[in-house]
Amino acid sequence: MKQEFGIKIMVYELRDDERNVFENLAQELHVEYTFSHKMLNMETIPLAQGCQGICILGISKISADILRQMKEMKISYLSTRSVGFNNIDMEAARKLNIRVSNADYGPDGVADYTLMLILMSLRKYKQAMFRGNVNDYSLKGLQGKEMKDMTVGIIGTGRIGARVIDFLSGFGCRVLAYDPYPQEKVKGKATYTDLETLYEESDIISLHVPLMEQTFRMINRTSLSKMKNGVIVVNCSRGELMNIPDVIEGIETEKIGALALDVFENEDGIYHFDRRTDIIINRDMAYIRQFPNVIMTQHMAFYTENAVKSMVSCGVKNLVSFIKESRADNEI
Repeated sequence: MKQEFGIKIMVYELRDDERNVFENLAQELHVEYTFSHKMLNMETIPLAQGCQGICILGISKISADILRQMKEMKISYLSTRSVGFNNIDMEAARKLNIRVSNADYGPDGVADYTLMLILMSLRKYKQAMFRGNVNDYSLKGLQGKEMKDMTVGIIGTGRIGARVIDFLSGFGCRVLAYDPYPQEKVKGKATYTDLETLYEESDIISLHVPLMEQTFRMINRTSLSKMKNGVIVVNCSRGELMNIPDVIEGIETEKIGALALDVFENEDGIYHFDRRTDIIINRDMAYIRQFPNVIMTQHMAFYTENAVKSMVSCGVKNLVSFIKESRADNEI
């Protein structure tokens, strides 16, 4: 059977767990790939010669120079297999008429992970696990609290924040929420309030907002001063939402009772890589992780089978859609 058309896509930052999804889509969509584990930069962009589209993950920094080089190579379509796209110079893309798409995946994986981190923090699991590793099974200092007695503040009630609230409703805790755009479906499960009230009344605060000018380092000395002593703070969103020196001060003064981070500012080049034998140049990361009440994971809240399938599928199908649309326009 004759294929309707053929499309060539250059895939950068390929992870081994993505390959089967790409290959299944190749058969379904008649797509041909060139794969590379490397990031897209000026040195690697020649690998995309002859391709109609480029697909990246969120680590490659896509500058105006790279976008201009794409245009010279007659490549006008770029997709990122990540939700965030702040690594791409979108203004330059618009000027060069390069179409850009990002990925999407269901909220359940990150919401599950957020609940896990909340419970681990509440029950001091990191300390208990470390003790168990050296056969110390004592209980002193490990007394936790019960979720039903907590007030949990959710900042951001988009799909993930709203799903976390869904899950919290089964624990019997009081839930406060803040979002500039309240959702009707959330109002029956959480009480919307202003940000200052949420800071003042919450025992646990979880961040679910995008990174933008208004949210950049929103957790800082000023906002922490409004929170309860011993507050638990969870961040599965973006590392840049937190001013880490201020957060470290909050831990040292015990203003923060526990901290759980799946993301960290300047994590690029560290998270998702094996750096066991390297010198890691991120002093704040090295210092903060040694506290017994700080849990840090390697930006993996999203990392489920369903999410990987969805992210790859979005990356490929968006490019196919762009290219098919362009071909249809040219035939008119």
